Formats: sequence, C-alpha cells, structure tokens
Amino acid sequence: MEVVPLPDPDTVARVAADAVERLVTGRPDAVLGVATGSSPLGLYRELARRRAAGTGPDYGGVTAFLLDEYVGLAADHPQAYRATIAREVAGPLGIPLVHGPDPELLPDAGSAYETLLADAGGVDLQVLGIGGDGHLAFNEPGSSLVSRTRIKTLTARTRADNARFFGSPDDVPRHVLTQGLGTILEARHLLLVALGAGKAAAVAAAVEGPLSASCPASVLQLHPHATVLVDPAAASGLTRLDYYNEVWAGKPDWQRI
Repeated sequence: MEVVPLPDPDTVARVAADAVERLVTGRPDAVLGVATGSSPLGLYRELARRRAAGTGPDYGGVTAFLLDEYVGLAADHPQAYRATIAREVAGPLGIPLVHGPDPELLPDAGSAYETLLADAGGVDLQVLGIGGDGHLAFNEPGSSLVSRTRIKTLTARTRADNARFFGSPDDVPRHVLTQGLGTILEARHLLLVALGAGKAAAVAAAVEGPLSASCPASVLQLHPHATVLVDPAAASGLTRLDYYNEVWAGKPDWQRI
C-alpha cells in the first residue's frame, strides 16, 4: 500500500486525475470502477475540466462499473447511483457504457453483477472513498473480508451520513446492493481518496491498524497495488506521516502511483 499525503484537496484531485488519465491513455478500452460520495467529486470534476479544455483523453472506449446501488429507488431518481454517476462522470467524460448492480434482478442481482464484471475482464482501476466508520463501498463493519456482491442493510450511522443527499435519514433507503470486499480486491489498482478530519480515524485504522472486519477498508493492506491519497486533515491520525511524506518526496519521476 502506498499512502500519499498531499497539501490540499485540489492537489488530491489532480494526482488522482493523473492516474486515471494515464490508464485511459495507455488503454483506451479500460474498465474503470467508480464510487459515489463526496470524496471522489473533486477527482471527477478535475477530469471533466480537463476533458472540456481538450486536454484529457478520449473516454469513448471506456466501460464504467459502479461499486453499489440503492434498493428501492427508481432508476431515474436523482440519488440513484447510476443517475449520480451519469451526471458526475459518464456524461461529462463521454463514457458510453455504465453498469451497476440491478435491484430488479433480486435475489440474483449479486451473482449477475459478478458475472458482468468477470465478462468485462475485471476492473483496471477502482476509485474508492472511505466511510467515517471505515466502511468500503457499503461493506459495513463486520462484513466478511472475502464477501462478494450482495444485498446489505445500512446502519443508522451510514444513513445519517447520506441524509445530506436526501433531506433526512428517513428518506435514505435501508438496503443496498454492493460489491463485496473480495470483489473489490480483484481490481488491478485501488485508488482511495480521503478528505477531511471526519475521515482521519478511519484512514488511520485502515492503513496502520490491524486487518479486521471491524474496519472493512483495512483489506487494502492485502492488495498489491493500493494507493491512498489524503489531504492534511484526513492524514492527521497517521503515526507514520513523516515516513509517507519522505517516500512521496523521494519518488523518482518514472515511478507512478
């Protein structure tokens, strides 16, 4: 795992965008895993800015896969994740094909999505955020570290965290379909973006704590190519921060994240 402390959220967005653009430039038919939530928004907006300015690559051959989807929302609901990704990512970048777990296929939605991922050849780069309690996608604390795509019940804390998108916790669906931790680990590159003091404890537990279902994001420690980009507030709980800064400052130009 590589932890990259950066001076501000704008720099986090730029470094993350560089990684996505290198992938798509080198592999125009790349499979990109996309996450919702507030942390990746800066990345998506930076990619869209570059694309609008004519400096970004062509995304016409890229396929995107969602990490998760609410159960019980209409497909065109503005907070449905397929609609969110269409608005924030696919539309601005011109990605023609976006797949998500399909609640209409329950109870077989999980296995159907696993098949779709496998048929696409797997995810080349998976964008991730992290919950304040360490959840990854909608794998809440206690989730199996080898779990696959399945339906999950959201905790009160996660529903409260997501209420800002809906108006109140009561409006947030109680169930979701989510890629499992085992599914996420099959992506070839994991790129986690964490911003703000509210993520500091979760980042520290994921990066420096024990591998534990109590912090689902700690599974990143098992991945051969996981990158964690943090701003100063999100990095504030790390005990080895000086080391991470030293490694990043000494990274040779040819060695990319």
